[in-house]
Amino acid sequence: MPSQKRGGDDTMLIIPIKDGENIDRALKRFKRKFDRTGTMRQLRARQQFTKPSVKRRAQIQKAQYIQNLRDQEEV
Repeated sequence: MPSQKRGGDDTMLIIPIKDGENIDRALKRFKRKFDRTGTMRQLRARQQFTKPSVKRRAQIQKAQYIQNLRDQEEV
């Protein structure tokens, strides 16, 4: 019986480094790529349980905030 994996995608990030490329630049590309995977956000979210009603309320508040910004932009 195969073991069950928890979590999402376990693929490695591959950052090709060109000849003579600055290591800081490659590190910056790695950090950007890592941020896009959402691994840290997912890890932080799993550290504590959030009730569905609280998640929904936060989502509604965020939508209201964004809508308010868009309304102000139009004026």
